[in-house]
Amino acid sequence: MTDCFGLNTPENQKEDKLFKSIVTPEMCYFCFDTLVAHLKKEKYPKSPAFANQKYPLFVTWKTISGQVRNLRGCIGTFTAKYLHEGLKEYTLNRYVYWVFLTKLLYRTTQCCVCECVSALKDSRFQPIQYDELPHLECGVSILTKFEQAKNYLDWEIGVHGIQMEFVNYDGKVKSATYLPEVAKDQGWNKMETIDSLLRKGGYKGQITEDYRQSVQIIRYQSEKCIIGYREYSKHIRRHKPY
Repeated sequence: MTDCFGLNTPENQKEDKLFKSIVTPEMCYFCFDTLVAHLKKEKYPKSPAFANQKYPLFVTWKTISGQVRNLRGCIGTFTAKYLHEGLKEYTLNRYVYWVFLTKLLYRTTQCCVCECVSALKDSRFQPIQYDELPHLECGVSILTKFEQAKNYLDWEIGVHGIQMEFVNYDGKVKSATYLPEVAKDQGWNKMETIDSLLRKGGYKGQITEDYRQSVQIIRYQSEKCIIGYREYSKHIRRHKPY
């Protein structure tokens, strides 16, 4: 499967009729190359051919079983990264995270882990294993057009991702995000999305309308490309490695 898409709204078309896509299938191929090299304990791929510009980005892995796709990991950064290093870093970040925890578990505290590991690293999943490769799908999201929302409802389902900041019950500022496709894929309305994102971010208190109004929302858009392992394998057979 190959699926690359951005936001094709009339507003965007009017804004830039000469819009050129940022994300490309080669970015997903590069993530697969990097993961395969890691699992085989081989040398990592050389710098790829696509432009090495700086963007906020996310790398998403899913497993495919028939028509069902299950999330296997999704991590990224809102800090603009050079694409070559950023995609490599966020393809493999979970491995660094789990090795770090394994080595420090006997003597660390949660505070130490939080200082050393970004909040966006996905600790929900164990590292991918080699025998999972044939069932994997890789998605690369390039984030653009960040805007401060007027309130928690000032965004569009299927168009905007949302980055939320809120004050937790212990007085600490917490954050969480959903990429633009999440609410649409889950069939959520805006309020359901906000409530789910609060829970994802660790809020365990009662969610009232006043509390929803207190959260800070930054909305953003993205371009995304999705490549399945079967398409990646065809690409490898057609082309020489990087």
